Amino acid sequence: MDVGTGVAGFLAGLLISVVTSPVGVSGAVFLLPVQLSVLHVPNPAVTPTNLLFNVVSGPGALLRYRRNGQLTGPLARLLIAGTVPGVIVGAVIRVFAIPGPQVFRLVAGAVLLPLGLWLCVRALRPGTPDRPPLPRPAIVGLSLVTGTVGGIYGIGGGSILGPILAGRGTPMSQIAPAALASTFLTSIVGAATYGVLALSTSGDIAPHWVLGLLCGAGGLAGGYLGARLQPYLPERTLRLLLGVLATALAVVYLVQGLTG
Repeated sequence: MDVGTGVAGFLAGLLISVVTSPVGVSGAVFLLPVQLSVLHVPNPAVTPTNLLFNVVSGPGALLRYRRNGQLTGPLARLLIAGTVPGVIVGAVIRVFAIPGPQVFRLVAGAVLLPLGLWLCVRALRPGTPDRPPLPRPAIVGLSLVTGTVGGIYGIGGGSILGPILAGRGTPMSQIAPAALASTFLTSIVGAATYGVLALSTSGDIAPHWVLGLLCGAGGLAGGYLGARLQPYLPERTLRLLLGVLATALAVVYLVQGLTG
């Protein structure tokens, strides 16, 4: 890996995390296409590299949210209870059932599209009444499903569930730190799972350590800054921006998957 690639990875992690951490969305969602198209990380190594990014970048935002007193309450524990076993299942599915890049793009698009549209709708209709908050068993069940999808896609799972919780009346001040805490822990488990699978499976499925660490270092600084700025940034604007980006990326992946 040359110096330019390393610098590009660091800056990508920094800029993406500044924008995504205030709403509890893992920057890995948007780092993945950068890895594939700009940094040229091979498939399927891109998924564990994304998980490595989450592991390194996560403490930045979490430290700031902890200082703000936002890491209290049961929500993080509920998300972790479902996403941790889910991410292990997702990693196994990713290696043995969805190894091809074409199918991978379709899966990535299917994950990003509803997430992006949901964020856009909530941002454009802020006066829409929220539904009653989900009961705890439902949160754990959804966490299991999103953890599995996150293990396949390399985003940890908590980032997918965050918009659902927001639409059901949970404040963003609770969702953001809980989702990032869940993503951080499940990414550790997911990266370890890929490491174990790499020992007994042929193919490039181990993370690209140097690049993942450099992207994560940028995300560490960017996540701390984004969490620090959260109280001063308009939530509606951030959700709309994230929704537009996620939807656009989903369309690109779906088109590539269907025509590739």
